[in-house]
Amino acid sequence: MSPSVPLQEMIRAIRSARTQCEERGVIQRECAAIRAQFRNTDNEGRSHNLAKLLYVHMLGYPAHFGQMECVRMIASPRYSDKRVGYLGAMMLLDEKQDASLLITNSIKNDLSHSNQYVQSLALCTLACMGSAEMCRDLAPEIDRLLRSSNSYIKKKAALCAVHIVRKVRELGELFVPSARSLLSEKNHGVLHGAVVLITQLCEQSPETLERFRKTVPDLVQIMKGLVISGYSPDHDVAGVSDPFLQVRILRLLRILGRHNEAASDAMNDLLAQVATNTDSTKTVGNAVLYETVLTVLDIKSESGLRVLAVNILGRFLLNNDRNIRYIAMTSLQKIVVTDHIAVQRHRGTIVDCLKDQDASVKRRALELSLALVSASNIRSTMKELLIFLSSCPPELRAHAASGIFNAAERYAPSQRWHIDTILHVLTTAGADVRDETVPNLIQLITNTSELHCYTVHKLYRALLTDISQQPLVQVACWCIGEYGDLLLKGECQETEAVQVTEDDVLDALEIVLQSHMSTPTTRGFALTATMKLSTRIIDNVDRIRSVVSIYGSCIDVELQQRAVEYNALFKKYDHMRAAVLERMPVIQKNSVGQTNGEVGEETVKESQAAKVAQKEMALPPQPAGQVCDLLDLLGGSQEPLQPSSSLGGAASTQPTTAGGDLLDLLGGLEPTPPTPAPAVTVYEKNGVTLTISCEQQSDSGLTVTLTASNSSDSDISGFTLQAAVPKSVQLQMRAPSRDSLPANGAAKLTQLVILNNPNKVNLKMRIRVSYTSQGSAVQDMVQVDSFPGIGAAGL
Repeated sequence: MSPSVPLQEMIRAIRSARTQCEERGVIQRECAAIRAQFRNTDNEGRSHNLAKLLYVHMLGYPAHFGQMECVRMIASPRYSDKRVGYLGAMMLLDEKQDASLLITNSIKNDLSHSNQYVQSLALCTLACMGSAEMCRDLAPEIDRLLRSSNSYIKKKAALCAVHIVRKVRELGELFVPSARSLLSEKNHGVLHGAVVLITQLCEQSPETLERFRKTVPDLVQIMKGLVISGYSPDHDVAGVSDPFLQVRILRLLRILGRHNEAASDAMNDLLAQVATNTDSTKTVGNAVLYETVLTVLDIKSESGLRVLAVNILGRFLLNNDRNIRYIAMTSLQKIVVTDHIAVQRHRGTIVDCLKDQDASVKRRALELSLALVSASNIRSTMKELLIFLSSCPPELRAHAASGIFNAAERYAPSQRWHIDTILHVLTTAGADVRDETVPNLIQLITNTSELHCYTVHKLYRALLTDISQQPLVQVACWCIGEYGDLLLKGECQETEAVQVTEDDVLDALEIVLQSHMSTPTTRGFALTATMKLSTRIIDNVDRIRSVVSIYGSCIDVELQQRAVEYNALFKKYDHMRAAVLERMPVIQKNSVGQTNGEVGEETVKESQAAKVAQKEMALPPQPAGQVCDLLDLLGGSQEPLQPSSSLGGAASTQPTTAGGDLLDLLGGLEPTPPTPAPAVTVYEKNGVTLTISCEQQSDSGLTVTLTASNSSDSDISGFTLQAAVPKSVQLQMRAPSRDSLPANGAAKLTQLVILNNPNKVNLKMRIRVSYTSQGSAVQDMVQVDSFPGIGAAGL
């Protein structure tokens, strides 16, 4: 191939290459010829060679040797050379390369050129790759062009000003007067550029936002003109007049009306007009309607207008386009807390979206369906969710099970329904539930004494049917161990009476112990249940003793320890076995269940006041200086293990054990520990609160405790904390206590940060907070300049 072939011939030769090696050969030969011609100062085909080099760059091959040729061609007086040179600069140069500084003077000269197309080339290049230094140098020229009488130049200068404001925030004030004057233009391109520029200015400066709120009537008039205007061949897209400008104006109105009642009132009528007059049968109309809905929901709009916006999203749910259904459910997820009743009207359509084939639509429909569960629809909605759980993709099963558990706990119409629902989930997706599901279900069963017989019969039948679902097997083994006597009686009014013998129960537990599907934790449950049955049956105690003794030499240390201790109960402490293996006492709940708007503040305050009163009652008065009676160490053991109601509040915050009392015999003789530094709130947004507390370990060591809580009505998932400190400070972050924050402050997340500051530098910390709330990812940065009890000057 000759080095002087035109661009079309080179493209044809490259495309005809049969292998990648042959293609590389063609490109290498052509690049070598281009280099040779670049060295020739009398070369007349510079633009031709640079165009070929740009095509090579588009294919992914190195073309950096053409950067200086771009600089030379930009300085050329010929328009054809400038066009290729500026195009090459936008493709081959960026603000990090020194060669970009060489074209600053050429751009400045071309901005004052008499030819509008040369000015346009300079504006496009500056808007594409202008560095902060270039923007500072050329900003006055851009402001001058914004006042030009040429609409073609003004629209490009407006977009170039947007790039300058993004690069250098302090230059935004320079363009405010020009941006305000551009709103009086009739040219749609200039208006579009002006709206984009004003949007950028308002997003970066609250002071500028207040100044541009006065332009709301002008924007409303422009928007009304677009809505009621007839057919315009220059701007019409599928029957909608300039939808791109409409969308931009709606976004700007959303920013101007946010948290401002006067601005919101000025645009309410316009938004209602756009929502009712825009055609929703075309994608273009749906785009305008979607922006209208977002604006209505984000400003202080009227209640009727918000219902209209929700109904538009409901129509989107019936659209055949999955993308439109997805964005509709994403928007409904954000407003389900504030407009719960309006969204509730579309619950049937949302539940139908659970059957969609698209995984993203299914996930959004699941999250929204769980958010819509209430006391009035719990039975019907839960039926649909359980059907979905049986056929949902594996990646959604854990999320679905967790959501069903939370909804059942909040809105269960009866205890039996609650237990049946959880058992159904464990039977269907037991391998995908969270670890806390087993203790939570055990607590629920323990507290419903009237359903012990029903529950143990149902769990026994589930155990015989399937032992692959480990959480279900664990709960079943626990119930059989606790209430095995009720199972053997066979007298249950809630379910069909089944005659179960002692051998049948022990056979079922031995199958669990010997199954290869059983985890060590499940085997521990089964072994403990077998041991507890020794006090609930009569004829097979020797069989139980032999089963327990077998596991005394088990390879699993935990199981071996249990078996050895149980053997000791049979031999050395047989007289205590009946008392040790009694039924577990009723477990007190450690949190107050709350619902979506159904538990008022007064109820919460009353429950908190009751807890405080219970704590005060739980603390008996003691004379000053009195030491615990050493002869009455085990006096509490004579009382039954059933906790009294007066200790409910104290037990919920700090459980007390006999071992803890024994280890605290001389607690009254110890000096009073120093008061820890109070926790300081460093982040509070979207219901998420992050506090820090510090404890100095040594002269240079410091332990920082980060505590996060969620006071909103929706669960938060994927919660992570990242910290950064000065280079001379050593940082070590321990694993967090959990990765999610339940709603209404049901649980807190704690994470320890160990700091070592040997050089005693000024101690600061930057914390990144990341989480997902209502389907939206949130990421914020927090700067901590002073630590409670330590100060800003380090340790």
